[in-house]
Amino acid sequence: MSSHLTKADVERIAELARLELSKEEQETFARQLAEILTYAEAVQAVDTTDVPPTTHLLSSHEALRADELRDSLPREDALANAPDAAAEEGFFKVPKVIG
Repeated sequence: MSSHLTKADVERIAELARLELSKEEQETFARQLAEILTYAEAVQAVDTTDVPPTTHLLSSHEALRADELRDSLPREDALANAPDAAAEEGFFKVPKVIG
């Protein structure tokens, strides 16, 4: 992996993130992203051959409470205070947030 980023790389990343960057911001982000990639290369170089895989920091943990089957909130109660609820269909209607 190369930590050298081209202007086209930064422009493509900005496009994917839907960011409009000035020339100064492009230069700043190119430098910062290159530093991140350099750090990632250093992390990848660490020998983890004798390190067992883990899924959690603690080797074991106890649950805070027992899982118990309980009744949930009735649908009518959940929809009672919902703005613009479609009770007959059992859904909440929300405003469109993406154009």
